[in-house]
Parts: sequence; structure tokens; C-alpha cells
Amino acid sequence: MRIDRWREYVGSVSPEELARLRDCGDWENVTIGAHLHRAALEHSYRPAVIAAGGMYTYRELDERSDRVAAGLADLGLRPGGAVLLQLDNTLDAVLAWYGVIKAGLVPVATLLAYRGHEIGEIGSQTEAVAHIVAADYSKFDLTGFAVEMAERAAGRRVVITVGAVTAGAGTHRLEDLGAELEPAVARSAVERIDEGIDGDDIGVFQLSGGTTGTPKVIPRRHDDYWLTSRQFTQRLGWDETTRVMHFLPLIHNAGILLALHAAHTVGAAVVVATPAVDTLLQVMIDNGVTDFLGYGALAVEWAMRPDFDRATAALRHVVYSGTRVTDDAFAIFADRGISVLHLYGSSEGLVMVTPEEWPAQARQHTLGTPLSEDETVRVLAPGAEREVPDGAPGELCYRGPSTLRGYLRNPTANAEGFTSDGLLRSGDLVSRRTVDGAVTYVFEGRIKDVIHRGGEKVSTAEIEALVARMPGVARVALVAVPDHRLGERGCIVVEPVPGALTPTLGQVTEFLAQLEVAKFKWPERLESMDALPLTPVGKLDKRALRARMATTPRQTEEIRS
Repeated sequence: MRIDRWREYVGSVSPEELARLRDCGDWENVTIGAHLHRAALEHSYRPAVIAAGGMYTYRELDERSDRVAAGLADLGLRPGGAVLLQLDNTLDAVLAWYGVIKAGLVPVATLLAYRGHEIGEIGSQTEAVAHIVAADYSKFDLTGFAVEMAERAAGRRVVITVGAVTAGAGTHRLEDLGAELEPAVARSAVERIDEGIDGDDIGVFQLSGGTTGTPKVIPRRHDDYWLTSRQFTQRLGWDETTRVMHFLPLIHNAGILLALHAAHTVGAAVVVATPAVDTLLQVMIDNGVTDFLGYGALAVEWAMRPDFDRATAALRHVVYSGTRVTDDAFAIFADRGISVLHLYGSSEGLVMVTPEEWPAQARQHTLGTPLSEDETVRVLAPGAEREVPDGAPGELCYRGPSTLRGYLRNPTANAEGFTSDGLLRSGDLVSRRTVDGAVTYVFEGRIKDVIHRGGEKVSTAEIEALVARMPGVARVALVAVPDHRLGERGCIVVEPVPGALTPTLGQVTEFLAQLEVAKFKWPERLESMDALPLTPVGKLDKRALRARMATTPRQTEEIRS
């Protein structure tokens, strides 16, 4: 099975466009695994990744991932097969990521929180041939879960564990893969695999937050994915002295693209951590962290700690993702002379960052400019293809060298998600502004109905459709309510059948648990109304409902911590 088998499902790149991208140097026709090997030759003994379990130099990471790749091939996994990853922020997560890619396999960046509802559908869409999980994950038996999902799968699926002491029945340990191979033998095996892969082959499957159901699968090519990482480091001026910390999920688009791969384009080190404030600041102190990507609410918590000044002593850049940056979150670092930047990123391709030289107000309140000069960005009237005037809100639409050409096996999303001339519709409302002569964008709202909870997107339609199955529920709506720490949380508003009892929040979450829905998608507040508000044409009035829930004291159920 070859990687080019995916091309019929994911949109094409014309020969003319491919030649242009390669001629200008945007696409290098080099696989992600080969990029790591190049970095290892140049930065052999520099630290490549640092985590609680220790450190890998570039040479160690390269050689160990070569062995893993050869071991995966020995298990009968052939180039082009998709591999589900459910891993936490560890050294071995990085090893697994590069090992899968070097084996010519396509990693699928799923979340630790996903359960049968999500993994079942994603595994089916990608025809996953393997599932790699964190065996020592304390919150859930991922090994047993992976074995169960493999038994449900239509074809053969290999289960591989990370962190297990011994291999359980029907599983293999990542630590054992290729362990006995000499480095030269493993390197030779990887090079043979790499010879059959082009830079414009599919290298990674990322996932969209989705608006109507389980996540859409986003194919990213080796060339376009590495390009974005390289351009991100150029915007921030990173070099081999950079130490970028990532404490949000690493096996996720932002973690891979803007931390792991980005660091490895310039020989820098990525410091892998977790959001626990008790340990995170000490990680920054111990490793001289210079840059991190995060969100403002957590940073505000950091500033209350006595060791905050020591933890931020080496910081050069703080990059905030999300729709808005509060004054407090910006000032915490800006007042210490640290460059605070704002980022807009999409798994579908577009990344915008505010330039460092811009005025503070622009860096705080705008989304910046695209990393690529070859990016076409337009602000269109929602549902139409005409541009709106500067300053007026419209849908952010774009096309460029890193932009998705088509979702995997999803003709409906492909028909609805692109303009007639191939621009991807983001579903985000922005207004176009000019700062210091440069065009930038200000976030104004959303067209897509999603909840942004702590960096993850929750499809309201997906949860509404599931809760509507419950007995006694006539109509249901899930809306976002503001949260100072996570940005937003979900509030489920139920209109019961006349005479029926309104389900409790506990009953709703137990129902979703039985359907194996990831916990971060569960609503965290429940309200009841005799009749949900409707627009004059009879549609559910989500705008009115959001406004009401944002200002109404909680009546029925409390938001969980």
C-alpha cells in the first residue's frame, strides 16, 4: 500500500503548481523524516527534545526513531497505512511520531480524551492499521481501549503501547521495536522506505474540530507541513539557541507544527511539559525556556507564583493563540520586556502571527499577517463570494502553499468548505485592517457553531444531536458560556416534552459516557426552558440564547471545576 493511494481522496496539486512551489523553494520534495535526519547530521549533539523522562540529542532521536521505523516495518505495516496516536507529552511520544513517519506510515493526531465515538469513526475513515497508546495514562485504560477498538475494526489493526513494562496479550511495546538493530541497518531500512515517498505525498492526518459531527480528517503533505514550521521560525527569529516549551497536547496540530517541527527546522530544543503550574515553572527555570505558545488565562495564574520572575528570566517570545488577548495577559510579559505576539492557526493550513516590530496594541488585538507571502486571503460576505469593505466583518477565506486541498473522503465538506475559485472557508468572522502599511485582521466572531474550550473545539451540533435522543427531550441547544480559565464552556439548554421531567446534568453526561463521547465535549452546565427562543422564521435563535445564558445566574446545574 503506497502513500499516493490517498491522492484520489484529498484534492490534487496540478503539475504546474507543483513545479512553481518547488522552483520557488516553498516545497523542497523532502519528507519530514528526512528533514529530521538532516538536522541530526548538522546538530548531532545538541538537545532535540527535553522532557521529564530525560533528553534526546538530535543524533539519539534520529537513530532511535530509525529503529522504531524499521520495527514497524517488521510488524508488516506498509507505507501509506494510517496509525492512530493517543499519547501524552513525553519523550517517547516524540519518538513514536518520527518513527511512524520514517516508516512511511501516516500518523493520525488524535487526542487522549477521545473514546469509542471518535476513535471508531476516525479509525474507519483512515482505515487505521495501528493504534499507539500511552500505557501508563492514569486517567483511563488506553491499552484495553485500543485492543477493544482493534477488535471492532474491519481490518487488521496492530496495538502498540508506550510505557508498558511488558507487552500484554495482542500488543507490542514501542520500546522493543527495532531495539536490537545496529544504527546503520535501521538507517538503511528507512532510506529504502524514503525512496518511495515524495514530498507532496500525504505525511500527516490532522483533525478538524468539526461543526456537525466527529472530526473531519485533514491530510497534510510532507512539503506543506514542514514549510509552515520553517516559516514560523523565520517570523520569530529562532535559531539553535531557542528552547521552546510546549505544555498543551503535543500530538496536536499546534504542538507538532509550531513547537516540535518548528524547533527542529533550526536545530533548537523543544521542552515538553504539562500545564500543571506546580511543575511547569520549575521546568522553565531548569531549561532556560525562551519561547512558548499558550493561552492567556493560564499565564495569569503563573504570575501569582513567587518563582514567576525566575521562570521568565530567559523568555524572548510569548505567542498567544485564541481569539482575544486580555490586557492582563498581555501586560504580564510585555511589562517585563518580553515580546508578546498573537497567532491565528488552523489545522487546514493558514497560520498568521503578528510581527514583533508592530506596536503593542496591534500585537494584542489583531491576528497578524500570514506566514507565507504566497497566501491569498480574502474577507467575503458569509455565504457569498463578494469581498466586504475594510473594517466590515466577513468570513476569512484563504488559499496558499500550506492550505488543505480537500478533506479525506468527505465530499459534502469539500463542496461546502471551498469557494468556486478554491479558497477554503474558515467559518471565522474577521475584519480587515491596515497597521503600519500591512494588512491584518481582527477577530469578530464565528459562523461555525463551536465552543472553544481550553484550546479544543466542540461541535455544538454533534452534542445536540446526541442529547436530543434522550427520553423527554423535545428540543435542545448547546451554547458557549464565558469562562475565565478555559475561554468557554458548554451550557446545554433543554426544552422538555410537556409533562416530562428535565434530565439532570448527571443524566446527560452519563448518557454521553455510554455513547463513548470524549469527556471534554460534555456540557458543564444545564438549564431548562419551557420553550427555546426562535427567530422570526422559526429557527433556533442561538445568538439570543448565548446572550441570555451569559448573563443569567446558573439555575439548574453548576459548572464543574
